[in-house]
This record gives sequence, C-alpha cells and structure tokens, in this order.
Amino acid sequence: QVQLVESGGGLVQPGGSLRLSCAASGSIFSMNAMGWYRQAPGKEREFVANITRGGSTNYEDSVKGRFTISRDNDKNTVYLQMNSLKPEDTAVYYCNAVAIVVVKTLLEGHEYWGQGTPVTVSS
Repeated sequence: QVQLVESGGGLVQPGGSLRLSCAASGSIFSMNAMGWYRQAPGKEREFVANITRGGSTNYEDSVKGRFTISRDNDKNTVYLQMNSLKPEDTAVYYCNAVAIVVVKTLLEGHEYWGQGTPVTVSS
C-alpha cells in the first residue's frame, strides 16, 4: 500500500556529510510520524531520529547536534542531513513511517519500512 524509497547513502570520510532522502508513495491519506533507524553490522536496529507531521523532532543522543531531520509534507518525503560523520555512524539506514492509508472505504494506520541505504564512514 505504501512504498518508502531511500536514497543518498554512500561512502564518506570522517568529518564529512551526507543527506539521506526517503520518499513515500501509495494510497496515503495522511502521513504521520516519519523517521530514521540504523543497523550496524552485528548490532540491533536502533532509533536515530523522527519528526511529526507538525515538525516536532527527536534524536538519539549520539547524533544530537550533528544530524538534522526534516520533512516535506507535500511530497511525503523525509530527509536526514548528517554532518560531522564518524566511523561509528557506519550502518544501513532505514526509513520508517506511520501512515493513514485508504483500504477500500476505510482509513487504517500502518507502519512501514524502507529497504535501507548503506552509509560507510571511513578514511
């Protein structure tokens, strides 16, 4: 019903920057909270940041002051600007969204995940 497509990952040197994007498409009535999680090799997936439809944000402590989450409600797109990247930021980054979707004549709330985009921070 809803597809999340991430882009913007890649290889960057320590101290560098990347901007991730995640565009949602499908039978979306309303897009609620959107966010980013990440999973490093051998570790569990962890929360990075999220943003409500109204623009309120939350960040994991280790990324505060370095990462900025934003969204474009008209485009159902969420962004993650990552600055001052560190090797420990290396992970696959997943987009997450809670959407109200149209199912026949009903509105239902569901959580969706993107396929992930890899970020490698290395010299």
